[in-house]
Amino acid sequence: MAPSSKRKPNRPWQEIAKEAQEYRDASLATFAQDFPTTITSDVSDLRNDSTNVPAVVFGAQNLKITESLPEELVKLLANGELRAVDVTIAFLRRAALAQKLTNCITELLPDRALRRAKELDAYFQKHGKPIGPLHGLPISVKEMIGMKDLGLNAGYVAWWGKVATEDAHVLQILWDAGAVFHARTTQPQSMMHLETDNNLYGVTVNPYNRNVSAGGSSGGEGALIGMRGSCLGIGSDIGGSIRNPAANCGIYGFKPTAFRIPTDGWCSTMAGADPIPGVIGPMSSSLEGIRLFMKTVIDSKPWLSEPALLPLPWSSDIQLSPIKPLKIAIMWHDGVVRPHPPITRALHEAVVHLKTIPNVEVVEWKPYLHDEAWAIISSLYFTDGGAEDAATIAESGEPWRPLTTWMLKENSGVKKLTAQKLYYWQEEREAYRKEYAKAWNDTATGKYERGHLEGMVDAILCPAGPGVAPKHNTAKYWGYTSQWNLLDYPAVVFPVGRADKNVDILPNDFVPLSGKDEENWALYDVDEFHDLPISLQLVGRRFEDEKVLATLDYILSNHQ
Repeated sequence: MAPSSKRKPNRPWQEIAKEAQEYRDASLATFAQDFPTTITSDVSDLRNDSTNVPAVVFGAQNLKITESLPEELVKLLANGELRAVDVTIAFLRRAALAQKLTNCITELLPDRALRRAKELDAYFQKHGKPIGPLHGLPISVKEMIGMKDLGLNAGYVAWWGKVATEDAHVLQILWDAGAVFHARTTQPQSMMHLETDNNLYGVTVNPYNRNVSAGGSSGGEGALIGMRGSCLGIGSDIGGSIRNPAANCGIYGFKPTAFRIPTDGWCSTMAGADPIPGVIGPMSSSLEGIRLFMKTVIDSKPWLSEPALLPLPWSSDIQLSPIKPLKIAIMWHDGVVRPHPPITRALHEAVVHLKTIPNVEVVEWKPYLHDEAWAIISSLYFTDGGAEDAATIAESGEPWRPLTTWMLKENSGVKKLTAQKLYYWQEEREAYRKEYAKAWNDTATGKYERGHLEGMVDAILCPAGPGVAPKHNTAKYWGYTSQWNLLDYPAVVFPVGRADKNVDILPNDFVPLSGKDEENWALYDVDEFHDLPISLQLVGRRFEDEKVLATLDYILSNHQ
């Protein structure tokens, strides 16, 4: 049952939050009842790393299903080796466990999911074939992406009674492809945190260490997929909200170029304002899961019913091989904040690997005025000066979360813009995009031939953030992700290893690049960050989404 759209005005926010949590817990009850008492009663009694708990709780069949990659599951479902009902039950159980360990879910969907799975099994039995490319695959969804007749609060207490009137466009497409939606996941108050916390549900914690952040704003998806309570999920990204939690939780996350994936039906303040377009994109336990999502959605020609989208078919014929030279540029830091030792070590190791791949050329990338990029994007995030967010928070009387305060009240870029100031900052955005394009073009070593510059950089390999998952309420540097939102470049985050306290030590000769750099390095805790996932980011030029994913696939498939 969805939350009631009618609620008494002026109720204490705590009462509304309690109602939200009771509703969530009721949705979980069936699949959480058989967990050990130590898990259901007091999560804090468990060790910080939650990722090994499923092996203790579940049997072999449940583990085999939930630890399979999405591309493996769709094949087994398509040939009848697995039933949709069995796969759905396995992921519902593991999602319920993930919630107990990380607080990542706003609502489990057992009735809807199992009803759908039974329909798909009946279809397969009757027709002897799957209904579509995602037949029977459980997919989790960030709560702010609307589901018909279900709540749509986007992390605000005041919006607890709000209900979606229809499925978001992207969900309609995935449904037609055979998807099963089994869980909805958490997001922060205001949606503008690299942390996931709100006053309805509390803080979502990292699967590898509950003392650090799962990331944001799609942190519920990050934690759920990191715990393998889902293998493919949907997040949103306007400054790093897919890539940051993917990096923190050791999974894959992709920010596509804007206007390729439908956004109709999502929920946020300042709806319709698009000086910095937000995007919807996939998060997955595999790179192939990312491509499966992108191809499925774009193959449906979503621009026919959502005219804002560009009519660009998905190109599956991008093939990279030793015959075609590939130039990868390494951005060690952005000139503002130097990443912590685990990230720099991972980049060094990646360079060593790249140099072993036939016909791959590695060059240095000189970051172009990345501090200026933050000045521009932070001025365009809240063109009303944060008034609508502040009013929505005030409506319920809920307290401001720490990173909401930082983003809206302590961020010098947040100002109410006059029409003239808005025009000014949008012109600055376009000028910066042109300057960055020139910087990229200048990497070419040949002439302009056959429609492109010969010898130009194909992709940038860079940090996904200034460190591994940080402690709660400390994620205040967005530059390694928001940079690419400003430029509207596609970017994919992928896991490469784990932090090691015996190797990733502070250098003796550290000299900060800036005040922000000094603040970031003060956060480094070699013991607390030990064994957390390390991730990197691969970035391409606008509308080169397919090329970015193909390049990463080529790099990873040549791993020795």
